[in-house]
Amino acid sequence: MNAGIARTTKDTPRAEAQRERILCAAQRCFIEYGFHAASMASIAETAQMSAGLMYRYFENKSAIVLAIIERQLQEGRTQIAQLHSSSELAAALYDVFTRWQARDPSVMNAALFLEMSAEATRDPQIAAALRGSDALILSDLAGWMNRAREDGGLGLPAESVATRAFLLECFIRGLALTAVRQPDLPPGTIKDAIDSVVSRLLSP
Repeated sequence: MNAGIARTTKDTPRAEAQRERILCAAQRCFIEYGFHAASMASIAETAQMSAGLMYRYFENKSAIVLAIIERQLQEGRTQIAQLHSSSELAAALYDVFTRWQARDPSVMNAALFLEMSAEATRDPQIAAALRGSDALILSDLAGWMNRAREDGGLGLPAESVATRAFLLECFIRGLALTAVRQPDLPPGTIKDAIDSVVSRLLSP
């Protein structure tokens, strides 16, 4: 569990629902106002709860960001565990890119990802959380690439998977930046680029 995240005595379904409500509200505020302009008061107002109640779950904004990182990490690891082919990965990347462009609230907003990355340069705790998250995602990607095809992996040689996983992660970060800076990029252009990069990067 990340330090700085307050928990109730018992993590009941109601408590978890309240935490999720706060996290969703915080994401909306961070996206609309930016990390520094979004106050705990504005997050509480968006979540339609009192600030006092919100502080029972999170002691400050950094704690909320840590919880968002933790949640996104678990979702990312689950998605990697469900992959069985490079074509599935290409389709998943194209899908998330179009949802980034549309600012779909059900996925991590690309602008928020960049906002948290910038905040990591000022907050050592957030920086450490992002580094830990990146390391686990890289490990999962490398494991999937190296795992035998009959076991749902790609069967790539062990000596190359670390480099390939790192390059893939860099490419995904680039997609997030592109979604923010070129929101009107034609779908066909990005689909062709994703298919080309993934096929080359994950070929035997």
